[in-house]
Amino acid sequence: MEFYGERPDVDLTYSDVFLVPRRSAVTSRLDVDLSPGDGTNATIPLVSANMNSVTGPRLAATLARRGGLGVLPQDMPLQDLDSAIRWVKAQPVTWDTPLLLPPDATVADAARLLPATDGHGIVVADATDGRVHVDDVRGIVPASRLATALPDARLGDLTRGRAASVDADDIESARHAFDVIVASGAETVCVLEHGHVIGTLSQRSALRSTLYRPAVDAAGRLSVAAAVGINGDVAAKARALAAAGVDVLVVDTAHGHQEGMLRALQAVAQLDLGIPIAAGNIVTAEGVHDLVSAGATILKVGVGPGAMCTTRMMTAVGRPQFSAVLETADAARIMGAHVWADGGVRYPRDVALALAAGASSVMIGSWFAGTIEAPGELQVDADGRAYKESWGMASTKAVHDRFGRLDPYELARKELFAEGISSSKIYLDPLRPSLEDLVDMITSGVRSSFTYAGAATVAEFHEQARVGLQSAAGYEEGKALPVSW
Repeated sequence: MEFYGERPDVDLTYSDVFLVPRRSAVTSRLDVDLSPGDGTNATIPLVSANMNSVTGPRLAATLARRGGLGVLPQDMPLQDLDSAIRWVKAQPVTWDTPLLLPPDATVADAARLLPATDGHGIVVADATDGRVHVDDVRGIVPASRLATALPDARLGDLTRGRAASVDADDIESARHAFDVIVASGAETVCVLEHGHVIGTLSQRSALRSTLYRPAVDAAGRLSVAAAVGINGDVAAKARALAAAGVDVLVVDTAHGHQEGMLRALQAVAQLDLGIPIAAGNIVTAEGVHDLVSAGATILKVGVGPGAMCTTRMMTAVGRPQFSAVLETADAARIMGAHVWADGGVRYPRDVALALAAGASSVMIGSWFAGTIEAPGELQVDADGRAYKESWGMASTKAVHDRFGRLDPYELARKELFAEGISSSKIYLDPLRPSLEDLVDMITSGVRSSFTYAGAATVAEFHEQARVGLQSAAGYEEGKALPVSW
């Protein structure tokens, strides 16, 4: 990356900078390869944050299906983490995971899982556990039907005839799958294998399969990462997660440049698990040197830029994110390591700028928390707007979840010094309610950024990106007008 003009003496946020176009031979955004090249199996540079309100098994599987990487949070009990990893590994790669509900479930039950939106459906089946035989399927209720049915209506009463289905063995390619769905005239179809439902497919999901390459392990299963803290028997937990099949281990704490982190990293590195080890959070070249020397291969960069984080206002600690990524990425490159830019992205432009600064991938938290696939049930406010609850990982709520089994005195001590937002409503975008909708929007913008820079790969973008400085007025000028003059 180079600056368009003199390099500034002050630290910069994403809003302070912009990309300058240059001569390009990349003629189409579809000619761009977004693979991060950081030792993971990801094929797009998007990682979901290891926050309880952001990444659960469902989101991790969906993101991996489109090439990204979900990081399951360290606050989950080890047994639950093990189960979550194995669940993700068991999900279909080519098809969507079916959303199964029994016939006596109500529209209100379904609405807690899925908004009334096109392109999604609920498989209504007599048996919803284990392998579901096609004979047990009553039909598929389109999610859009939830908008017109009474809340207490039973899903079984909304089905009309047998569900449309295709046999997995008959699908020759992603393009063929798209054509089959269009010909069926159904919004969603069941995908069958030997008479059992192994997934669902919609026209939109079939189309996405022609554009994205899934992130899969050597056995062809969806990839997933998991986080561990720096306290307790970190090595034992890391060994257990590796045995469950985790593809990337994230050693995580708010202040990553500390002795406890270095000890934890050394303990994990000595296990020689054969998987990438990410660690953080840090914001300096010194932090890169020490964590890589201790065994990290990926550095998680960012202190304070997240939407749920109050660290900078509470402690004055942190660093503007663009400069933090720029410095750490330069240092990591010299040591053969990589950087994940963690937090601070609000628009696709911010993702592109993080990559321009040298990040191999970008971690996203609150942006993904307001999606269908994020953990938690959908709720509706007084105006009928769907939302999910989100909270910071240092907040009172997170502390209580993490240390709830302590005796009351010790728990009260920890809660006394909690910081961060304990409850925030993250509204679903009516036009982009699912994680995949956001991935489409983000990758579309980033691909175009690459074409403007004349870069066909992430590595080329690191070299080709040209960045200029702008005033606050310059940033405002770049925003679209929500209304006419």
